[in-house]
Amino acid sequence: MTSHETDGVRCMQMRGGSSKGAYFLGADLPADPAERDDLLLRIMGSPDERQIDGIGGGHPLTSKVAVVTPSPDLGADVDYLFLQVVPDRAVVTDAQTCGNLLAGVGPFAVERGLVPVAGETTEVRIRILNPTTAYARARIRTPGGRVRYAGDALTAGTPFRAAPIELVFPGTGTPAFPTGRLVDRFAGVETSCVDAGMPVVLVRAADLGLRGTEPPDALEGDAALRSTVEKIRLEAGRAMGLGDVTDTTVPKVSIVSPPRHGGTVTTRTFIPHRVHAAIGVLGAVSVAVGVRAPGTVASTPTGPLVRVEHPTGTFDVSVDLDGDGPATRVRTSAVIRTARKLSDGLVWPRSREATA
Repeated sequence: MTSHETDGVRCMQMRGGSSKGAYFLGADLPADPAERDDLLLRIMGSPDERQIDGIGGGHPLTSKVAVVTPSPDLGADVDYLFLQVVPDRAVVTDAQTCGNLLAGVGPFAVERGLVPVAGETTEVRIRILNPTTAYARARIRTPGGRVRYAGDALTAGTPFRAAPIELVFPGTGTPAFPTGRLVDRFAGVETSCVDAGMPVVLVRAADLGLRGTEPPDALEGDAALRSTVEKIRLEAGRAMGLGDVTDTTVPKVSIVSPPRHGGTVTTRTFIPHRVHAAIGVLGAVSVAVGVRAPGTVASTPTGPLVRVEHPTGTFDVSVDLDGDGPATRVRTSAVIRTARKLSDGLVWPRSREATA
């Protein structure tokens, strides 16, 4: 057996935004990606839809991994690699990032001593490694030299309040509409493809015969709808330059409709086959860009603040755009999330010899 199996692996479990994941220092995992992924499958309990023999939660939102390392980039303190571990298949993918787990990267970096506390508030500069290099700044509360998790901010999709974490994303300088068009037609349905940190395909609920307020389980249980959404996703993936996305988790498909509770837009998001109980951080930023840019299927007159309604509440995104039409770029965007440390210690993977 390897030392990982006899001595355990150092791991911190955190709720980041409306997701939950396992956070590791890069130095605590194998350097070889194939060996690392094999270890993570055994730690999380995949392949098994319940992940009963690991620490995964049996759902894409609770089967996530963040790998954090000191950054060689002078513009960042730490590097963040996100890995999605598929519950019921032996698949670990880095095809997308996760803005929810990003909320926990700053606190984790401080807890592990990668970034020194700078007073009542500490800023952690983060280089996001996947799917393409991007940057974020996380401002976290550190009174008394320690990360404060208790607070009064509420992240929709979670039941309890915690300390606010401000995430600021500078623009990448690339157009936010990767197909070069504001509106495309895939599988006979009008769509708008947006990538402002997360590739998202926007579709009007009415064009799918939906109200847009259906609960996630009703959407997941509609086989005809799921088939249509997947056809749209596959065609859009190629048009967005992502290639064959059959076995990847991007792009997401976000169904949009008018707001019902004082927000800007209502969403239901396939991630890509299950329906999100809320909405992802960078997915919400992409939706907000689609809302603010005139001429898309989601265009709504609004100022910089976009309030995205989702199945369990609302998500506020501040977006500053530059340019217009398909050449529209994001100058900067910002959100408020929360994170909380759940456990910290060692995790023991199942042995390589264990078989079904």
